[in-house]
Parts: sequence; C-alpha cells; structure tokens
Amino acid sequence: MSQDRLPPIAPDAFNEAQKQAAAEFAEGRGYAVRGPFAVMMRSPEVMLRAKAMGDYLRFRSVLPPALNEFAILITARQWTQHYEWQAHVPHARKAGLKDEIIAAVAEGRRPAAMSAEEAAIYEFSTELHVNKGVSDATFAKVQAAFGEQGVIDLVGVNGYYTFNAMMMNVARTPIPSGAEGLKPYPL
Repeated sequence: MSQDRLPPIAPDAFNEAQKQAAAEFAEGRGYAVRGPFAVMMRSPEVMLRAKAMGDYLRFRSVLPPALNEFAILITARQWTQHYEWQAHVPHARKAGLKDEIIAAVAEGRRPAAMSAEEAAIYEFSTELHVNKGVSDATFAKVQAAFGEQGVIDLVGVNGYYTFNAMMMNVARTPIPSGAEGLKPYPL
C-alpha cells in the first residue's frame, strides 16, 4: 500500500474543535482517536457523528454480536479494508464466529457450514454490496430472523463500515505493524 495520505494528526497540533472532539471521543470509547476516526479528525463534526452511529451499530444493534461482526468482516472483505479486517477479526472470534467462516470470508468465498442466521447475514450483506440491493427472499429471511429493526440495523452496519472503509482506503491508512491484512479482491 502506498504512503498514508492522511496520517493521524499529533494531538499537540489539534485545533480547538479537534481537541474537543478528541476528548469527547476518548471519554465515550475509553481510548484515543484511531483508525477511521483519526482520518476523520480533519472534520471533527463528521468524526463525532460517525462515532455516535458506530456506538449504536457496534454496541447496541439488535443483531447478536457474532452476526454483527460477521457483517463487518464481509464489508471489510468487500472493500479490501485491511485495518477494519484486522481490528474486527478478534472481536468476531470473541463473539463466537467460527474460524472456518472467517477464513472463507477472507478468501472471498461463501462459508460452507453456516447456521440459518449466519447464511441470512451472509446473503444479505453480500447481495447488498455486490448488487446494491437484496432479493425478496433474502430480505424475508433477515426480517423473519431479526424483525424490521434487524433489517435496518444490518443495512446500517454494512453502510457504516463501508463509510469507514472508504475513509481509510482513500487515506491509505496502514494496518498496525505486525498485523495481517487481506489479499487483493477479487481473488
């Protein structure tokens, strides 16, 4: 990957709006601005609004944590977003997503052994990214499993992590030293 176009701004170089946004971020998340939020610090209000949406979609979505992380990994794979991938694989594992499923997504293929709910998340997320919409059958599966709020939350997760992937892909945000990224897509 080429040089980072929008590297993190040193905290001592923050303007007043950035200082305030960084403090609010750290207070809410418990750690300093990093990843896509470091890129977004060039527009502190965008960063804080993105954080607010992310707080809901990541921590309070009606989707079970493993399935939420599954959708995040599918999005990271679709965008070949290395930082997002390496950041969320541990969360996915901790939430209970099987290594075989993670490996299949990393390789750009449909996982072989999925539960009905995992298959619904995979089909919905993949169709949404590839086709820019979902079929009636796929919509019905997600709606039956998670309700209308689940449909909206799943669209939100895919959209939010696409937004983050776009930020970091444009910025060419590097992955942390020693972390493993994704192979180019399509494989």
